[in-house]
Amino acid sequence: MNKQQTEAIYADARSQSSITEEQARFFLDNGFLVIKGVLHGEELKIVQDEMEKQVAKGVAGVQDDPDYMYGKGGKSGRNILRRIEYIIDKSDPMKALLGHPFILRSVEKLQGRNFIPTWDSMVLKMPDEGIIVPWHRDAEVPDGCTDPRPIFNVDFYLDAADLATCLWVIPGSNKWSKEACKARIEKDGADRFSTEDAIPVPLEAGDAIFHDITVLHGSPAGDGNPLRRTVYYEFRPGEIEWNYGPHTREYLGLKQQMLLSCLDRRADASYAQGEEPFVYRPDGALVLGERKASNTFRYPHLSYWRD
Repeated sequence: MNKQQTEAIYADARSQSSITEEQARFFLDNGFLVIKGVLHGEELKIVQDEMEKQVAKGVAGVQDDPDYMYGKGGKSGRNILRRIEYIIDKSDPMKALLGHPFILRSVEKLQGRNFIPTWDSMVLKMPDEGIIVPWHRDAEVPDGCTDPRPIFNVDFYLDAADLATCLWVIPGSNKWSKEACKARIEKDGADRFSTEDAIPVPLEAGDAIFHDITVLHGSPAGDGNPLRRTVYYEFRPGEIEWNYGPHTREYLGLKQQMLLSCLDRRADASYAQGEEPFVYRPDGALVLGERKASNTFRYPHLSYWRD
């Protein structure tokens, strides 16, 4: 596939109810898919404002809270905020965002009706101090898994991302072997970011991108860059989690209930009135149990890790 073809395929949440078969195939072949206009108007403004509160808290410094993560600024050398974990638990609009019907219908098309949400985070490039994110895979498919369905992140962009801040991907690297990926990563190391075999993915505020956990991606260090906030929600087919982990089977039921609660939050949101809601309908071994109220939306991964 040439660069022009790779850049030409995207979905539009403003005119579609979910991704099409052609767009799904593009994603499966290339490891990423751009979605235009996922957030707009009132919802975009509310989500931006909510996450600005989290940025301000992190910039002020958070003692003894591992959810707020820092790295060494490329220009100043100071500790710079780079990531915040478990943002769904920290904000009601982020709960409603998990219930976005276009996103969930598209996830169901790619993963089947037994999907579950797993990780939720916000990653940042702070103004003029964007920290390099070297080429990497987010994770590997669990050992022994032969299920071909993709595990992927949905990345919601709260700020425009130009060439100074956007994600770069190597199309098709989701199909590479571990050895081939390791060789490409080691070619650059931790401090260099060559892009001769990659393409940039510039986006507007409110756009999103699906990216497979096994596609090679990253971003260069910023120099004069504006703020870029990106919210990451990962989804996994429930059957993969059930059979191979990495979480315990108890975790699946808890995250199913969490998703149902987030769908309720979206139904109550002013900006969601009039949209066709997503209906979550897992079946088989993962059929929904009795609804259970919970006072938390934060399920620490290591607390539910398989031995």
